[in-house]
Amino acid sequence: MKTIGYAAPSEGAALAPFHFERRELRENDVAMEILYSGVCHSDLHTVNGDWGPQSYPLIPGHEIVGRVTEVGSAVTKFSVGQHVAVGCMVDSCQHCDQCDHGEEQYCREGMTPTYGAPDRISGEITQGGYARHIVVREEFVLSVSDKLDLAKAAPILCAGITTYSPLRTWNVGPGSRVGVIGLGGLGHMAVKLAVAMGAEVTVISRSKSKEKEALSIGAKSMLASSDEQEMTATANHFDLIVDTVPVKHDVTSYLPLLDVDGTLVIVGQVGPLNEPMTFPLIFGRRRIAGSLIGGIAETQEVLDFCAKHNIHPDCEMIKIDEINNAYKKLEEGDISHRFVIDMSSLEAV
Repeated sequence: MKTIGYAAPSEGAALAPFHFERRELRENDVAMEILYSGVCHSDLHTVNGDWGPQSYPLIPGHEIVGRVTEVGSAVTKFSVGQHVAVGCMVDSCQHCDQCDHGEEQYCREGMTPTYGAPDRISGEITQGGYARHIVVREEFVLSVSDKLDLAKAAPILCAGITTYSPLRTWNVGPGSRVGVIGLGGLGHMAVKLAVAMGAEVTVISRSKSKEKEALSIGAKSMLASSDEQEMTATANHFDLIVDTVPVKHDVTSYLPLLDVDGTLVIVGQVGPLNEPMTFPLIFGRRRIAGSLIGGIAETQEVLDFCAKHNIHPDCEMIKIDEINNAYKKLEEGDISHRFVIDMSSLEAV
């Protein structure tokens, strides 16, 4: 299938139009016309080579919402015209213990990311959602409820599931005390989801410049990490802290905020952290943990949860030729919304 997307031709280069071919449908494949594609900080990291060498040209994008245009002969769950979605992975071994219990992201043989990885059958490099079309095996395609605004649903496929999964893993519910470090693309979704689960949520940031925003989406309060007196007064307060900071940072100052047996879970930074002090860990039986997206069943669960509770990411719609400017804004600072590309703008390219 001949199509077009926006690709990085080399490490750190500006994205530009790129004509390429998607694979022909296999019997268990679903072909989609992409309607909206979210822009994730991971896209920027990958394009820049921050996480290692990449195969170029590379088309990013793993927050994908679209419409089914064709299905393979063995497909049973989807039909032409249906609104569907694709997230951060498009394949896994499907037979290891992790895949068997619905956590394909931890596949023992390694899951196949939506872009920048060899296809498990053909070996060709997967290309992401900044494109007009995509072809994905049925098991990794998700249903999108009519209750969701398609134009705002795409970031649920990464920002949503990345924060939903740890909230579910650590059993957040009514009475839970949750801290969220950072109010960017991940952080604002963590707040909305935790609030909908019944938790008392506090946003933690260097300053209170985003306090009005935090309160408007359901947070009970905002804590300035630069205020030592306020930090000391909040000691032993949280059951769970979701750390969404996407760069190297020091977690030590946040650990005393956890109650005994509390957990700080890292979902933002993929890479080094400043060396933490173990004193607050040992003397409070506290934990530092990590969490990677979620399995396919859990990703469907968060889509349905958002539909049920009318939760949508805060989005800024852009055209595809504005993507490089959006990347510059991501590099400059932690914006408290998600860029989403209206893929109909590719028609003008």
